[in-house]
Amino acid sequence: MAKRPVIAIVDDDESVREATMSLMRASGFAVEAFACAEDFLSSDLEHRASCLIADVHMPGMSGLDLLNHLAGSGNSILTVLITAYPNDALRMRALKAGVVGYLTKPFAEDDLLHCINMALERSTTGGP
Repeated sequence: MAKRPVIAIVDDDESVREATMSLMRASGFAVEAFACAEDFLSSDLEHRASCLIADVHMPGMSGLDLLNHLAGSGNSILTVLITAYPNDALRMRALKAGVVGYLTKPFAEDDLLHCINMALERSTTGGP
């Protein structure tokens, strides 16, 4: 039996976190969720996650800060950033930092699943 990819979700909004967890589970992924970046970093999931979904705007460490922290520690995880406050300059910074997707809340489930599938394909093929 093939090992299911683990999707990490980091979002301070409980309703978004729960809905995203449900979608990922219904799509066949193993899921772990955290209310803040610091909780995610204190877990061992940063070394096991196949993909990360993170909110851009959170108390403490933002989603982009988390992405940069992981890259700086040599543990790049393919990441989808989500935000309720879209900003073109931040979007460009995120894309330059290598995010797989930058989605505005509320996002379509299919859009998020497309980003996740692209990330998982990249991780197995090593492609851009």
